[in-house]
Amino acid sequence: MRSKSKELMLKIRDFAEQFTLEYSRTPSTAEIGEALGISKATAFNYLKEMHQQGMITYEEGVLQTRVTNKLNAETVNIPIVGVIPCGSPEEQIENTEEYITLPKSLLGSGDFFILRASGDSMVDAGINSGDLVIVRKQLEANPGDIVAALVDGGSTLKRLSYNKATRKYFLLPENKKKNYLPIEGKDGNIQGVAIKVLKDL
Repeated sequence: MRSKSKELMLKIRDFAEQFTLEYSRTPSTAEIGEALGISKATAFNYLKEMHQQGMITYEEGVLQTRVTNKLNAETVNIPIVGVIPCGSPEEQIENTEEYITLPKSLLGSGDFFILRASGDSMVDAGINSGDLVIVRKQLEANPGDIVAALVDGGSTLKRLSYNKATRKYFLLPENKKKNYLPIEGKDGNIQGVAIKVLKDL
């Protein structure tokens, strides 16, 4: 069997690292082949050889190097799952648009998703239409938290509040200029708590 080119091995590793940094996933053998002018079979055989030599880890189609391992240890890929109204609850269709890679140190522990805000009922909380809201997945929240909630079949983003007199939770809008009413859902649950907002300046 013809010996493998060390130069091509380094090119494959460098391409895979750059691809992973840019797209947050492992390139396929077809993508490696197209980028470096080799066949998919050649790319696959090189990946197996590089794995055996300890240059990379290649298992079940996932390629990892020291660079990508460090990236995976320090960052997290968060899906943008769609639009959530900052107004009356509306049906939310969860559909991953793309992923955003952020440092774990910025977020803390937990599982996260990102919603694109729509509407103006939370502008006084610093959330404007078009902003990306990072939400930590959890089923419970405390009064004062801004939550993504499913209420009467629709999703909304509001401040959670509690009425001690009635012993009921309700959702508060935050826009002093407009007369938005609190939401008291008969059938609702918490999807997560908003922790950060990404916006254009």
